[in-house]
Amino acid sequence: MPPVRPMLAKSVSGIPDPAKHGGLSFEPKWDGFRCLVFRDGDEVELASRNTKPLTRYFPEVVAAVLAQLPERCVLDGEIFVASTGDDGSRLEFEVLQERIHPADSRVRMLAETTPAGFVAFDLLALGDDSYVDRPFSERRAALVEALAGLPDEGPCHLTRTTTDPAVATAWFSTFEGAGLDGVVAKPLDAPYTENGRTMLKIKHERTADVVLAGLREHKTSTPERPLLGSLLLGLYGDDGSLQHIGVSASFTEVKRAALMEELAPLVCDVSEHPWGAWREWAIANPDRVPGTQSRWSAGKDLSFTPLRPERVLEVKYDHMEGRRFRHTAHFKRWRPDRDPTSCTYDQLDEPAGYDLSAILRPEETP
Repeated sequence: MPPVRPMLAKSVSGIPDPAKHGGLSFEPKWDGFRCLVFRDGDEVELASRNTKPLTRYFPEVVAAVLAQLPERCVLDGEIFVASTGDDGSRLEFEVLQERIHPADSRVRMLAETTPAGFVAFDLLALGDDSYVDRPFSERRAALVEALAGLPDEGPCHLTRTTTDPAVATAWFSTFEGAGLDGVVAKPLDAPYTENGRTMLKIKHERTADVVLAGLREHKTSTPERPLLGSLLLGLYGDDGSLQHIGVSASFTEVKRAALMEELAPLVCDVSEHPWGAWREWAIANPDRVPGTQSRWSAGKDLSFTPLRPERVLEVKYDHMEGRRFRHTAHFKRWRPDRDPTSCTYDQLDEPAGYDLSAILRPEETP
């Protein structure tokens, strides 16, 4: 019964050697909302990674669970939204985020216009039997048998797996083109450990030289002790305009204070900043922009403090979502040798397109 905290993963570098872990099962790392599905007859609950309910936001997933999954089960998996383009279908995390909306009418509309799917990758319970204490090899076998009748077109799917690290390595490279986030490895003999980091995740990591274009204050910042919250990053587009690409954060308190002092000479008026038009859009669309109004601004909007785009820094990132970093980028070092105008999108890796539907189709071999 809910609440149940899902099993978690710790990051590792490179595809691990199964022999060092007593055998591993590899599977694609899906880029969506982690979701535990609880079904008991006509009753369905969808729970997020932090046990919050997702049920009301995805009525089409509830309907799919009732139509396609076993009558009594608890499954671990991922909710996702896919779009179809010239290269086939791919995951769209930004579209998925828009599905979390307070208005019921909009929830129903989005369920029709941007329907979500569910991909299962673990089994916690089936009928009267709990599987959490059984090794993953047994859980996987039971899950394959329980979902054997799923139609190829979904909306419920069973993730593919392999015990061959060479196949996992190929997935890591090729599946990114469909929007996937890397590869997950599970020890074959490990039980399902609630909230335990017993899985291993291998994610894409890259670096880029980006322009520092602004900053946000930390939530604990005060006029007496200003603290940096995050750096706002940009890259120059083909038309020569500076585009917002993401943020970098995760600094120590000492570093937050030092950076505020170091960057103070770069502060400029927003009317002189190349993101002037972006700022106007941000004010008009606050729900689509990270960050909030400064608590120290006496009601004046300070979505960001503009900085003259004169400094370049190198950051580490995993992958892109459209024209922006998918996650917060990690600061590596300043690049005083780089001209800001040379920091363009051309330096970013562009994974070859891959059709998501090919990944979701059942494997031809066991």
